[in-house]
Amino acid sequence: MSGYFSSSVGRKFFMALTGLFLVFFLLVHLIANLTLFFGADSFNATAEFMGTNPVIQVMQPLLALGFIAHIITGIILELKNNSSRPIKYTKNNVGANSTWMSRNMIITGLMIFAFLALHIINYFIPIKTTHVENHYELVVGLFKNPIYAGIYVLAFIFLGLHLMHGFQSSLTTTGIRQEKYQKCIKTLGTIYSLVVALGFISIAVWFHFA
Repeated sequence: MSGYFSSSVGRKFFMALTGLFLVFFLLVHLIANLTLFFGADSFNATAEFMGTNPVIQVMQPLLALGFIAHIITGIILELKNNSSRPIKYTKNNVGANSTWMSRNMIITGLMIFAFLALHIINYFIPIKTTHVENHYELVVGLFKNPIYAGIYVLAFIFLGLHLMHGFQSSLTTTGIRQEKYQKCIKTLGTIYSLVVALGFISIAVWFHFA
């Protein structure tokens, strides 16, 4: 088993599994954040539920480990792929058989990681180290900051681009390889990526200008 996960195929499969886990988390997180539009009571109740539910509390460290494992595996795969290419691609054929998203997954991934670190510092640590009574006020206050709001929007643009390739790649890697399903997977991935990215972006923009 350890030999399988140390192989290129094993790493890609593990990368796909952790990616699908994060895809599910993003959807749940977006649904929770959308309660901001229903006012302080609704969002604070959601935040209280997320902060006290035992299942979610168990999932939080698993999510953190999954995210770290996803990044590390992605970096290893990228380094392995680069080392296996004795001749660099020329400018004329760089995009011949790949999209911009697929060629820059490591870049978009690191951009998302940088934002996540900022988000943890500005939101997750305060609610864990101090008694925050009004989560709504904290979040809306962050969005009122133009620098934070701008970084937030930019991060979710990168996330959308990352998901455009990652969603369909994960499903294909985990077993859905038939050609007849590929168009459907690509369409579903595009829709999911746009919904998630635009959903988070709309929250930031709305509360920044509200």
